[in-house]
Amino acid sequence: MIRQPLSRRAGLLLGLLSVVILLVAYTALSYFQHLENPTDTTIPNWTQLAAGLVDMVEPGRSGDRILVVDSLATGKRLFLGLTISVVGAVLLGLHMGAFATLEAVAVPQLSFLSKIVPTAAMAVFFVLVGTDMPMFVSIVVFGVLPPLALSIHLAVKGVPDELVHKAYTLGASHMEVVWGVVFPTILPKIIDLVRLSVGPAMVYLIAAEMLVGDEGFGYRIRLLQRRLDMNVVYPYLVLLAGFGFGMDYGLRWLRKIVCPWYEEGRS
Repeated sequence: MIRQPLSRRAGLLLGLLSVVILLVAYTALSYFQHLENPTDTTIPNWTQLAAGLVDMVEPGRSGDRILVVDSLATGKRLFLGLTISVVGAVLLGLHMGAFATLEAVAVPQLSFLSKIVPTAAMAVFFVLVGTDMPMFVSIVVFGVLPPLALSIHLAVKGVPDELVHKAYTLGASHMEVVWGVVFPTILPKIIDLVRLSVGPAMVYLIAAEMLVGDEGFGYRIRLLQRRLDMNVVYPYLVLLAGFGFGMDYGLRWLRKIVCPWYEEGRS
């Protein structure tokens, strides 16, 4: 039956099975590749991958561990960029959806900006903010804030008029309606929209790091792929995916904690 939920056990087993299939497929691909070329590094075997992991966590010539350095750099840039984007998008989207004057002024501009590909506008960021931390944060904000604000604006438009009218009837002010009625109503949607924004934010940041970064995941991947050190590149890609998955899981957990009524309505 369509949309029939699975049991927790069945869902877990199917998830584990998909991971096993992926690992088996990679092992077979690497095995046949090394039969043709035993020194191949484009599809490293598990021994080569283990050596790559050692290189990631062992101190280098400077005494620093590249995994720690890159994780801190990329994590800080992503956190700042997403934080500014989410706060700005909530403020803009919430008030655009509530007040027609702001909607008329801001929606066309945000709609235009959201159609510009951030990676294509990197040269503009280099000129305006340089190539340090402000540039990495700015490109994430530029890529995430406009579409996120527009999505929140649409979510506000979907709030039933009855809720707003009842709040005014009880004597609520404009800001009390916006923050006391509308915001809690759309908060689960905001969290889901932020979840969907994590992936694009990581794409914009990694692209910027690959181009001008001197540390971070994007910079390291660019450096290693030139030497075909794929035994380190692949673990980095897995770590990026794991980081994104962890953020997604954390946001789902946050939605469950702050919006229990929403979770109950879905079950």
